[in-house]
Amino acid sequence: MNEFLSVLERHGIQKDILRRGRLTTLQVNMGDLCNQSCSHCHIEGSPKGKKIMSRKAADAILNFLKNNKMRTLDITGGAPELNPNFEYFVESARPLVNELILRSNLTVLLEKGKEHLPEFFRLNKVHLICSLPCYTKENVDRQRGAGVFEKSIKTLKLLNETGFTKRNDLQLDLVYNALGAYLPGSQDSLERDYKKALKDNYGIEFNRLLTITNVPVKKFKDYLDANNEYEKYFNVLENNFNPATIETLMCRSFLSVGYDGRLYDCDFNLALGYALKDSKGNHLTIDKLSMEDLEEREIITGEHCLACAAGSGSSCQGALTNERMCAANVQEDKKHPSQEEGLVCVSARQSVKEYYGKILKTQKDLKTSACCPVDDFPEPMKSIIKNIEPEILDKFYGCGSPLPPLLEGCRVLDLGSGTGRDVYIASALVGEQGFVTGVDMTDEQLNVARKYKDAQMKRFGFKRCNVDFRKGYIEDLKEAGIEDNSQDVVISNCVINLSPDKKNVFAEIFRVLKPGGELYFSDVFADRRIPDDVKNDPVLYGECLGGTMYIEDFRRILESLGCLDVRYMSKRVITIEDPKILEKTGNITFCSVTVRVFKLNDLEDLCEDFGQVAYYQGTIPGLPHQFVLDDHHVFLTGKPLLVCGNTASMLTNTRYGKHFKIVGDKTRHFGPFPCGPASTVSTTKGAKTDGSCC
Repeated sequence: MNEFLSVLERHGIQKDILRRGRLTTLQVNMGDLCNQSCSHCHIEGSPKGKKIMSRKAADAILNFLKNNKMRTLDITGGAPELNPNFEYFVESARPLVNELILRSNLTVLLEKGKEHLPEFFRLNKVHLICSLPCYTKENVDRQRGAGVFEKSIKTLKLLNETGFTKRNDLQLDLVYNALGAYLPGSQDSLERDYKKALKDNYGIEFNRLLTITNVPVKKFKDYLDANNEYEKYFNVLENNFNPATIETLMCRSFLSVGYDGRLYDCDFNLALGYALKDSKGNHLTIDKLSMEDLEEREIITGEHCLACAAGSGSSCQGALTNERMCAANVQEDKKHPSQEEGLVCVSARQSVKEYYGKILKTQKDLKTSACCPVDDFPEPMKSIIKNIEPEILDKFYGCGSPLPPLLEGCRVLDLGSGTGRDVYIASALVGEQGFVTGVDMTDEQLNVARKYKDAQMKRFGFKRCNVDFRKGYIEDLKEAGIEDNSQDVVISNCVINLSPDKKNVFAEIFRVLKPGGELYFSDVFADRRIPDDVKNDPVLYGECLGGTMYIEDFRRILESLGCLDVRYMSKRVITIEDPKILEKTGNITFCSVTVRVFKLNDLEDLCEDFGQVAYYQGTIPGLPHQFVLDDHHVFLTGKPLLVCGNTASMLTNTRYGKHFKIVGDKTRHFGPFPCGPASTVSTTKGAKTDGSCC
């Protein structure tokens, strides 16, 4: 066992956690040719570099990108700009990815024949990440060579003049590397110092500073050995190991391609020659790669991996903890959480994984009535459920039936999809022309869901598979490859309460929903804020009670994200059978509530009366007689119903629009609209409170 795995074991972390998830970032190392020769370079780049990516290898990568949608292409390797195929590669790849990153040493842009590159980068909207290990001349020149600092400053001024940092689509980031055998300081603090020094002294601006820990391989290892500091540095890495970094190590969603097309888990494994191989021992190459070859594959590790997991952690995008680990802990003053708070976030995730992956075997193991029986489902869902594999049903845990009508042809996203019950129900409802994606973080549940994909398609009579299951976190759907404005409907079944970062979950939902798209979810809500002793109980958390949202805090979160009108569909009081749990929860009322929210930008924070009338035309499949918008808007076919402006918008500017006729517009206003009661969680079990639509 290598030292990195030994450290994981000492911290009680199973090595199985280090398996590849869904690939979102492809890093391309174009070789070792560089106009500099830096003491920390892990690929030993220099002006004598001979490993240069060929046009054939570049074309193989482009072909892969055409066939497999990637969020990010990250170009590195010596000075990539010196590769003769560099500009061809960038221009060809740019339309194929959402983001194209170039890692530049800055000074290469002053080389003869490269003066046009700032404008080239502007035209292709290249995200630049540039090396500048310090904001003082002495330190930069000591690490990178005499005159490098002055050239770097000159180039940064050119990039600012070209528009970088001045426009949102022209991002310029800088990279800090420590000069010796120590970890980087606080990324936030260093960024403030950099920005002040560069602005005050040179008038230079940039977007972000990324702190990257030096990895003890190749040149930096030689430097450590020459100064008798390797053992000291290794001890620094080991003593500062941070478990909170493990969940977000870049190798889980990242793939590095060498100059010859061979594949590696990361750039550091590339430097060490730890290539990926197939079952026969042959090198995996980009021209023959299938995405299925990667998912759930064990990551190759070594003692050098401690560099990525020490302190605040390190990746190609800077620090892993504080800034990125737990947005739920970010305070209103925008200060970043401490390492301890990041650990709390990871601890909650680990607790949930353990409970749903190891402790619960079937629904019979649950200690509350949070999961509803199949009898609670309406038709046609009951018929579909009868056609779903028993193992999927036995190991699925939910608290409602969060599937709205009119799904045929839609793209649906299920957050916390578990064994895939709701994904497969939605699969049958959207049909072969639609598509359903499930996102979950628990391997055991995903394994069940994926096992029956082919069988379920046959049961539904589909020739084309219309489902996909992705491992990921609902707080960061970008990492799971879910694009902006890509989903018609987002559903979730008793999962959001398990998230330690609920605000970011809802922010991600509104990011991925199309305009007019619908969030339709069931979850557990409480009539008051949950005390810490309930929150921190692993059984109560796993049973969906410990992380429960206070209904008014939920409303406030959505208001802060610009969603001003939430509609409640139904409510069911949760009974607690276990006397020990009942004793802990006391007088708290927990309810399973189904909620409907639309992504609309014309809603108001109060229901307003514009004299509008709505008619349901009875044309939604399966609903010939009535349509229920929420718990106090039931539209009978052909019967006029006075509605507020928000309701009119929901019935007009969504996929329901063609099934309704709205009479009137917003030219005349008659004051507030007298809306009926909304189902909210009350302090009296089973009661309702008066309130507006929202």
